[in-house]
Amino acid sequence: MNLQQLAAFRAVMMTGTVSGAAEVLGRSQPAVSRMLDRLEADLGLTLFERRKGLIMPMPQARRLLDEVERAYVSLDSLQALATRLAKGQGDQVNLAILPALGLSFMPRVIARFRDERPGTRVSLAIRMSPTVEEWAAGQQVDFGFAEMPVRRTGFDTEIFSDSPYVAAVPSDHDLADRSCLGPTDLAKGPLIYWTPFVAARHLLDQALITSGVRVEALCETSLSGAAYEMVKQGLGIAVIDPYTAILQRDDRIRLIPFRPAIPFSVALLRPQFRAATPAVERMLELAKMERDKVLAEVPS
Repeated sequence: MNLQQLAAFRAVMMTGTVSGAAEVLGRSQPAVSRMLDRLEADLGLTLFERRKGLIMPMPQARRLLDEVERAYVSLDSLQALATRLAKGQGDQVNLAILPALGLSFMPRVIARFRDERPGTRVSLAIRMSPTVEEWAAGQQVDFGFAEMPVRRTGFDTEIFSDSPYVAAVPSDHDLADRSCLGPTDLAKGPLIYWTPFVAARHLLDQALITSGVRVEALCETSLSGAAYEMVKQGLGIAVIDPYTAILQRDDRIRLIPFRPAIPFSVALLRPQFRAATPAVERMLELAKMERDKVLAEVPS
């Protein structure tokens, strides 16, 4: 197994065809086919099913692609660092952030950081929390933000934020004039709910069960940003994280405290074997300052 074989595999997975991969790589189709055959032989795996000129990825190919993508992240970072070092520009901050903080919050932090350090390169990867954990454990980032609880080791963990989720209600909804919402109010929806693998879903499920409330969600999503957009479109009400609520505020939406409080617990993950630079420490300082500014506006 070598980099050329992995490049051929990755190109086929990305383009969906051997011909597309050959065009991307600047190689002939037979050459790409030979590299795939050799990779399968070296790994002892059948990665693709060939049928009448079509090539179909097997489940193990998709698993392998995840690992290959992580390897490419490391290689790209190595190449970029070498280029900057050659130019005398070594500073870089690599981040892996869950979507709730990655889409709006961190860009604001990065803007302030770049005002102070215009020569420092910043790489922001927005990933779901399990992947953020994985990258932090693999020492691939300078720090990450992931939702609690965390399940891996290889990084130091501290609570970055635990402000509660809030209810988002259309401004013309019957509940819009309430000062606080609870589980029984969600039955008046329609409710835009979390998908089952989101941590908040289980906490909200428990609150509903404790209150003896049954709800049927017509829409489910894994992202607060998507839930908030659905509320804006009048599709129902939702319980969303405080960062999305404040940074994507809209006059069409009323933000209302939800009780019992469900904390949106965000962990700061700092890889144990990756030394923090002054640039990294300053980024964290600015993130904490911006956090305090945002959370001061959360209704309570």
